[in-house]
Amino acid sequence: MSWRKDEDERFDADDGDEELDENDYKTQKDAVLFAIDVSKSMLKPPQPTGDKKADKDSALTAALKCAYQIMQQRIIAQPRDMMGVLLFGTQKSKFRDDSGNGTGYPHCYLLSDLDIPGAEDVKKLRELVEDDEDEDEILVPSKEPVVMSNMLFCANQVFTTNAANFGSRRLFIVTDNDDPHAGDKQAKSSAAVRAKDLYDLGVIIELFPISREDKKFDLSKFYDDIIYRDPAAEVGESGGPKTSKSGDGLTLLNSLISNINSKQTPKRSYFSNLPFELAPGLTISIKGYIPLNRQTPSRACYVYEGEEQAQVVQSETAQVDFAARTVEKSELRKGYKFGGEHICFKPEELTELKQMGKKTLRIIGFKKRSKIPSWASVKKSIFIFPSEEQYVGSTRVFSALWQKLLKDDKVGIAWFVARENAHPVMVAIFPSGNPDDEEANTPFLPAGLWLYPLPFADDVRSTDHVSAPARPADDLTDQMRLVIQNLQLPKAMYDPRKYPNPALQWHYKILQAKALEEETPETKDMPDLTLPKFKQIDKRVGGYLAEWKQMLAKKARNLQEDRAVKREFEDDDDERPAKRLKTTQKAANAGPANSNADLKKAFEQGTLSKMTVAELKDIMASKGISTAGRKADLVERLEEWIESNL
Repeated sequence: MSWRKDEDERFDADDGDEELDENDYKTQKDAVLFAIDVSKSMLKPPQPTGDKKADKDSALTAALKCAYQIMQQRIIAQPRDMMGVLLFGTQKSKFRDDSGNGTGYPHCYLLSDLDIPGAEDVKKLRELVEDDEDEDEILVPSKEPVVMSNMLFCANQVFTTNAANFGSRRLFIVTDNDDPHAGDKQAKSSAAVRAKDLYDLGVIIELFPISREDKKFDLSKFYDDIIYRDPAAEVGESGGPKTSKSGDGLTLLNSLISNINSKQTPKRSYFSNLPFELAPGLTISIKGYIPLNRQTPSRACYVYEGEEQAQVVQSETAQVDFAARTVEKSELRKGYKFGGEHICFKPEELTELKQMGKKTLRIIGFKKRSKIPSWASVKKSIFIFPSEEQYVGSTRVFSALWQKLLKDDKVGIAWFVARENAHPVMVAIFPSGNPDDEEANTPFLPAGLWLYPLPFADDVRSTDHVSAPARPADDLTDQMRLVIQNLQLPKAMYDPRKYPNPALQWHYKILQAKALEEETPETKDMPDLTLPKFKQIDKRVGGYLAEWKQMLAKKARNLQEDRAVKREFEDDDDERPAKRLKTTQKAANAGPANSNADLKKAFEQGTLSKMTVAELKDIMASKGISTAGRKADLVERLEEWIESNL
C-alpha cells in the first residue's frame, strides 16, 4: 500500500494554498500560571508515620517540586507553551523588576514571569526545591492574612500583558486553606469580582486543594464563588476538584502531578470546524485530533557553541540562479517533466489542479463492525469531537450518533477530505466506549468517534494466501499455554503511557544537562522500561519453561530414533523395484552405500577408515549418531555403533 508519510502533517509549508485564521493559531498554545499559597500550614512538614512511602516534604515543597517537574515536561512536550509561578501570602512582595518591588500587589511574589520556560527559570526552581537554597527569604509567610483579590488581580495583569492572544489561559491555585477570608464578607465579594474579571478575560481558574489528616477541604466556604465549573465538561466526574491528601501512603507530589496532568488541554487540532454531513440537510461541525503519534526528537533551531555561551543561530534562506542573482518568489514557477519537456504551471493553476472537492466528512452508509478487517488499517486513526462554533446543537447530534453506533455494533462509512488541497479518503467511523468501561478495552483513549482510514481497491495487493491446516493441540502446546497465561500484562492490556521511549528520554536528558550546565549523565543511569523483567519472568514461569524444554528434548529424541528405524527398514527391504538394479553401478561409483549390510561388510573388511569425512558424517547423521570430532573419532564412534547394533 502506498501512503505518504507527510500526509499526517496538518499543513504543507510549501503549499500555502489555504489561509489559516486566527483561531487556528490560538488552539496550539497554552499559558499556565501556578499560584502557590505560602503559609505556616503549607510549610509544616507531615507527621512521621514510619511508612517508607509516606510524605516527607511539606505541602509547599511538594507544590514547588510539582511546578518544577511540570515545567521540565513543558519544555520537552510543549515548547511553545508559557508557564509562570506566582507565590502569594509571602512576607516579601515582587511583581516585576521595574514595578517598584510589587507595592501594587502586597504579599504576592512573582517567582517566574509567565513566559516560555527557559534554563534560568528551571535553575531558579531547582535551587528552591532540590538545593534547599532560599537566601532571599522568599518562602517566608506574611504575618498579615492574605488578600485573594490582590492575588487574582496580579494574575489578571500577568495574563493580559504576557498572553493576550492565547486561546488557552489557566490559573492553577494550590492551597490548603479552604476559607482565606473567614468572617470577612467584603473580602470574599472583592475576590469573587476579580475571579469574574478573569473568566470574562477567558482565563480558567483550576483549584488543586490539599487536605491534612482528617480535615476535609470545604469548597462551599470560599471557592464555590471563585471556581466556575462547566456542567457539560464534568459529566461523569465526581463533583468538584480532586483533593490531594498530605501524609498518606501515596506521596503528595505524585498526587499533585497526576491531578495537574489530568487538566491538560487538547493539543492543536488536525482540522477545525469541519462540516460533518450525516444526511441531506443535516450537517454539524467537528474538530479532529491525532492522540497517538510517534515521538521523535525535533530540532527547533541551530545552536552555535563556539563561544563561552551557546547562541541561537539566525538562519536566512535565499534562492539564487546560475549567475548568483537572488531570485524573487514571484519569478518562481513549479513544473513537471512530461515527454522530455518541462511543463510549467502558475500558482493558481496548481491550486485548481489540487482541488478534489470541499473539505467535508460525509456519511454514505453503515456496516456491521465485524465487516471491517484489521488489515484495512493503513494510517493512524483520527479522533473527532463536536464543535458548536458553526452549528448549534452539534454536540447533541454527535452524541446520538455515537450512542446508536455503540448500541447496534455498527460503523459508518464516509467520504473524507481533511482540507481543501488534501487527497480524498474513505474512512470507517468507529465508536469507542467509555474509558471506565472494562468491555471498551481502551482505558487510555477517550470515548467518542474515530475516523479509521480505509484503502482503495488499487491499494490492496492481490496475493494467493494459502492457510495452513489446523494442527491439533499436543502436550507441548498445552504446556506453553501455561507460560503465556502467566506472562499476561496487567488486565491483559498494553498501555503505551507506561513505557517511554528510552532513546528519546536519553536525547532530552542530554539537552537538559547542557542547558542547565550539569554533568553529562551516563547511559546506565537511564531506566529502560521496555526491557523484560527477567527476574519476575523466571519467578513466574521458570519451572514451566524447564518442564517444556525437557518435553521438547524427549520429543526430538524420539522423533530422531523413529526416523533412523524407518530408514533402516527401507534399506533392508528386499522387495525393491527393478529400476534399482539399473542404478547399482552408479551408486557403487558414487561411493559406499550406507545400508546396514554394506556397513557391516565394510567394518569386517576394515575399509571404514578409507571413507571421506563427508561420507562418514552422512552415514552417522542418518543413524542418529553424533558427528562431532575428528575423522578418527568418527570412525571409532561408527565402529562402536556397528558392533552394538549389527
